[in-house]
This record gives sequence, structure tokens and C-alpha cells, in this order.
Amino acid sequence: MVQPQAAVSTKSEYAYQVLREQILSGALEPGQVLNQATLAPSLGVSTTPLREALRRLSTEGLVELGAHRDSRVAPLTAEEARDLLEMRRSLDPLAVSLAAERRTKEDIRAMREAAEGLQPLHYDPSVEQLIAHRRLHAAIYRASHNDLLIATLDALWDKADRYRRLGLEVPHTEDERDLKAAEHADLIDNIVAGDADGAAAVMRRHINTSLGAKAASRLSAAPIPRQ
Repeated sequence: MVQPQAAVSTKSEYAYQVLREQILSGALEPGQVLNQATLAPSLGVSTTPLREALRRLSTEGLVELGAHRDSRVAPLTAEEARDLLEMRRSLDPLAVSLAAERRTKEDIRAMREAAEGLQPLHYDPSVEQLIAHRRLHAAIYRASHNDLLIATLDALWDKADRYRRLGLEVPHTEDERDLKAAEHADLIDNIVAGDADGAAAVMRRHINTSLGAKAASRLSAAPIPRQ
């Protein structure tokens, strides 16, 4: 969650945190124009720290900078959805297989705590619900004890959250949601048991039927806009 402005070191950092959360939560929609003249006073900052925040968001692929004063929230694209899915199909199974080999008692405790009470996502989830799901996957990633892999997957998760929201717009049955919950439990069981191959197999199934996969399928089927 965003810290109060007084608790943040700079106004640029505050503007960055607020805008980033609004983009990832869907409050600022893909493609929405970000007019600096109106956005800066709404955040309580001047245009200079706002521009710094927008440049930072641009490096993360969340904002497209305009030639003049206006920018826009980066749109969702079939290409990026596909790229994210391809990366996760390779890296997530690697992370869980390493976790099965390297997990500690503290890792196991963190995974079980993150999984406790976790519910499958429904349409229009809150930021807190998205964070709860991320907390479980982050605990699994940390158990791999591969810092470069953990950082890479954390960055992918940031981008993927916007696509998860799109995936939630595809109708889901109760059986599908129950399956996701069962896969989370199976992942932890395999990691705790030290079964690297079993954990990787569960994760591959988890990714192939994930919200990101549904979003990629939906975007690839969308009509191409006329120029």
C-alpha cells in the first residue's frame, strides 16, 4: 500500500507509488491519457516530480511518454501477454524445483502462512486480494534461494497483474477456482516433500490455466484495430 506523503522521502517517490498502484489496480485504465497539468495538483505535487515519476514508470513499461506534456498508461497487448506467459512457463517451474531442493524451515513456514485462508480470485479483485496471491508466490520464489531468479519473477509479476485483471473478465466456474486452490496446496506439498519434478509439473499446469494465459488467449483473439 502507498505510504502517506509525509512518510515518503521525496515527492517524486510519492507520485511514483500512487500512480503505480493506480495503474496496477486498474484505477488508471490501459491507454488512459495522463495529463500532467491536471494530474500534478490531484497528487499534491508540482510537474517536476511528476515527470520524474512518469519516467520511472516508463522504464517499467507501465507508462508511455508523450512527445509533449501528455503521457498515457501503457495499453495491454497480445505480444506482451504472450511474452509474459512464455517467461513464466520457463521460470516459475525452475523456481519451484529449486525451492523443493533448497527450502528451509523458515521458507516452509512463510509459504504455509501465505497460503492460509487464501481464496481464489473473483472478478474485480481488490489490491489487497492481489497482494495476498502475490505473497504466496513470492514466498515460493524466495525458497529457491536464487536472488537473480527471484528479482526477475518479481518484476514479471508487476507487469502480469494488469493482465490478470483482464483474465478475470473471462467467465470462471467454481470448479476452475477450486482447481487453482488445489494447485497452490499441491505446490506447497511437493516443495515440502522435496519433490522437484512434481513441483515443476504442478507449476506448469498452474501457468497454462492461469489468468495470464486466459488474458493472452483473449487478446490474441481480439480484432486488430483499423489504422
